Amino acid sequence: MTFSPDVLRFADGSDVTADDVKDRRLEILDLLAANAYGRFPPKPRAVTGDMEDTGERTCCGHAVEKDVTVAFDTPKGNYFFPVNYFQPTGNGKHPLIVCLNFRPDRYDKYVPAEEVIDRGYALATLYYEDVTSDDGDFSDGLAGMFDRPMDGTGYGKITLWAYAASRVIDYFSTLPEIDADEIAVIGHSRLGKTALWCAANDPRVKYVCSNGSGCMGAAYGLTHHEGGETLADITRVFPFWFCSNLLRYPDHMEKLPFDQHLLIAACAPRYVCVNSAEDDAWADPYSEQLACVGASPMWTLHGTDGFVGPETPAKVGDGFPDGHIAYYLRDGLHYLGRADWNHFMDFIDGKKV
Repeated sequence: MTFSPDVLRFADGSDVTADDVKDRRLEILDLLAANAYGRFPPKPRAVTGDMEDTGERTCCGHAVEKDVTVAFDTPKGNYFFPVNYFQPTGNGKHPLIVCLNFRPDRYDKYVPAEEVIDRGYALATLYYEDVTSDDGDFSDGLAGMFDRPMDGTGYGKITLWAYAASRVIDYFSTLPEIDADEIAVIGHSRLGKTALWCAANDPRVKYVCSNGSGCMGAAYGLTHHEGGETLADITRVFPFWFCSNLLRYPDHMEKLPFDQHLLIAACAPRYVCVNSAEDDAWADPYSEQLACVGASPMWTLHGTDGFVGPETPAKVGDGFPDGHIAYYLRDGLHYLGRADWNHFMDFIDGKKV
């Protein structure tokens, strides 16, 4: 299959070589920012955290619950949001998983905290609407703290949620119990899109897991399968997730200057895990697998493997974790469950030095 646009071709038509692969990544990020997700607000001068020990030991006593308030400066004053933190009680430094979540609950159906802690990870969970609301209100929360450009490239809500995840990394990477070289981000559905966009822009994210992220996430858009969400579908219902320039393309897909394999490719040479579910047709699992295939040449230029697996459709239960891009297809529905978490942690554990 031919993947368009070509990962290894600059916008001017020239070939990308190993010497200029970093320039291609920056070009891809600019392309996606200008035409899909919107440009990031400026980074803050400083990020701080106020950590409150709840006094509760949890996860069989293997972790301590802590409430953290992450704060930073913006052009319109200081801004802060809460993060739930499970701090391991064991000695030494721990890899950190930052989970973008749909609810503020510490113990949530999407977050198997005990399993995560027992596998040696620290865990920080961020409720996305504590950052800004999931709607078209760009005065709400963090969205109101910057002047949003009106040239079509102004940030969508996905960019703001990704920006907040990076602020979590700013603070937690300073903690003595966190191994700042082993940072992972995970998200499901729209937050899977967010996790990928965060990782693409933030090279401190060594591992990223996109779970059921589908259209405008890990699913290759120009190859569409029955029941899968389309660009027209997503921009009709959720236009505020994206920059307004994206609204030019749903009726003119032939003019689309990017596809989602580029989003995965922008994470090279780091580690990407894409999880799909058999009965999650809306997320188009086979297109997610194809995007892994299409992104792989970027890792080849880095002298390593991208996706090590087939181009033909995966079967339920298949997993392909050998390269820097892993793909898993499980049975079941659109959900972030223990199987998905364990696939991601198995992948990380297999790659840690």
